[in-house]
This record gives sequence, structure tokens and C-alpha cells, in this order.
Amino acid sequence: MTTRAIPLPVADLARLHDELLDWFGRTARDLPWRRDAAPWAVMVSEFMLQQTPVSRVLPVYEVWVDRWPTPAALAAEPPGEAVRAWGRLGYPRRALRLHAAAQAIVERHGGEVPSSIDELLALPGVGAYTAAAVSSFAFGGREAVLDTNVRRVFARVVGGEQFPPEAVTSAERELATSLLPVRDAHRWAAATMELGAVVCTARAPRCDECPVADLCRWRAAGYPAYDGPARRGQAWHGTDRQCRGRLMAVLRDAPGAVPKSALDLVWPDALQRERALDGLVADGLVEPLDDDTYALPS
Repeated sequence: MTTRAIPLPVADLARLHDELLDWFGRTARDLPWRRDAAPWAVMVSEFMLQQTPVSRVLPVYEVWVDRWPTPAALAAEPPGEAVRAWGRLGYPRRALRLHAAAQAIVERHGGEVPSSIDELLALPGVGAYTAAAVSSFAFGGREAVLDTNVRRVFARVVGGEQFPPEAVTSAERELATSLLPVRDAHRWAAATMELGAVVCTARAPRCDECPVADLCRWRAAGYPAYDGPARRGQAWHGTDRQCRGRLMAVLRDAPGAVPKSALDLVWPDALQRERALDGLVADGLVEPLDDDTYALPS
């Protein structure tokens, strides 16, 4: 299955822009990174929101930007403090990458988040999506911002399909670019993201609340079911990811180094526990010390 870049008639595209932007202006959630669209605040939020729902991000984000309101403030701290403050958001390598990005911003850009796509892409941990999002939301750039929610909206409304492909395709990028309004592209990006997050959801879309339901090709086609490869769920219980999380929780909560014997208590399967600990060390999230203790990176 591929999201087809079928152009909308000019009149329908204008209606899509007008109705969705009007809906967003009336109903948008009051999120702190929208109130404070400073480039660093936007970048922090985008790192945190990767594969993580807003409800989990909000309390961590508030503490983070209060403690480190600028890239320089974060760069001055050891990377382990970034990992500690990341808490239970998951995928803690994002904290290391954000810390490395802060250092690069200080070293290369005088402590100011750059506005150009090329300079953003050159920062550690910044890929095509994050660069486009920061350019759009922080600097008003006219960029196609394609997160999971936006891709699902475009697949349904324009492509007539229940879900987008597993990975972003060139056809999706072409479609997203063709849909960009001449003005307010940053608000369009936020509006499409909001629609996918709160109305056009993956499992239970609320089509009766959708401001562009009458333009939706998936709805007009009778809601055809997804016909692509099986969509994989995210297992958790009993996995290496859960084991890693248990080990990281002990290290985050400790004021200093933790003896290996304390880590051995958190997971019964010794082979899996050792594999998870080795992975954390390899990822740079944990440092082994000489006295058989472990600590967050210094």
C-alpha cells in the first residue's frame, strides 16, 4: 500500500486549508511549547514527543525547560543529568542526543538554535522530521512536517486509505508538499498534527467531529480497511526494553554509583539482565566503574 499523491481540486484544497485552520484556531490544545515557541523550547518538545504521548511528556518538559531554559544551560551539565531528568519517558538515548545537540549549538552557533534545515540536520539526533518541525514551529518555515498523526490524516483525507505505509515514502513527501498553503504553513503543520492526535486517531477516529469529514476520501470510499503488511504492536512485558527500564530506574534514583549487586536484584533472568546492561553501556547511557559499580554518564 502507498499513499497516492492524488491532487485535490483547487476549490477543495482551499476549503481544506480554511476549515482545518479555522477548527485549529478554535479548538487547539493549550500546550506549553505552543505558548512559548522559542526555538529551544520547540526542539526540546520535539525530542520528547518522539514515540511518546503528550500526557507523559508534559510534566517532564516543564521541569526540563525550567532547569535548562537554554542550550548552554544543558550543555554545561554532565550528560548523565540529562538522562536522569528524562525520567520514565522511554528511549533515553534521546536525552543523550539532546544533550549532544545542545553542546553542538553552543559550539557552532553561539548558543542559538539555527534556523536553516541544513544546519539543523547537522545537529546530533536531528533527522528530517525534527529539522522540519523546528524550522516550521520555531521559525515559521514552510516545511512539510510528517509525523505519524499527519501521515495518517493525509492517508485518509487525500489518499483514501486507513493508514500510511510503515515508512515515509517519496510519494508522501510530494503529497505533503503539494498540500502546503502559501501562508501560515506552520499553523497548517500544527493543525494537521492536532487533527490526527485528537480526532483522526488510529483506533477510534471521531469522524462526526472532524472539520473536513466531507472532504475525506477514506470516508467517501466507505472506510476501506488497511490492506498493507501487518502493523506491529510494541511489546513491553518481559522484554529487554522493560529490563533496561528497570536498570535505568535504579541508576536514575541513586545519588551516585550503584553496586552491581543492586542491579542484579531488579531482574530475575541473569542472561537477559546482563545483555540489557551491556546494551546500556554500549549506548553510552551507563558507565561501568572500576569497583564493580555503575553510574550514569559523567
